[in-house]
Amino acid sequence: MNAGISLAVGITLLAVGTYAMRAAGPVLRNRISVSEATEKLMDRATVVLLVAVALTGTFFIDHDFAGWARPAGVTVGVIAALLKAPLAVVVILAAATAAGLRALGVA
Repeated sequence: MNAGISLAVGITLLAVGTYAMRAAGPVLRNRISVSEATEKLMDRATVVLLVAVALTGTFFIDHDFAGWARPAGVTVGVIAALLKAPLAVVVILAAATAAGLRALGVA
């Protein structure tokens, strides 16, 4: 199969699968019932998964430690967000912190 065709088929399958997963929630919500305990467990699992992805992205590049500048930038961004700063300010503070530390030689 031609590489271009393979790419097009892959993109199409990914698009259809993504749409099916997104549509499954509203469609199946009234047909499937779960207990309150299961619902709480799924809510907690979602939070745990998001925190795990955020921490992995904060501390690691591939299999190596990302250095101290990135976690410091993320920490400043989190603090700014907790203080209810606008999103643009949060992003600029986090990026400036990481860039400043890297400019000072902190990897």
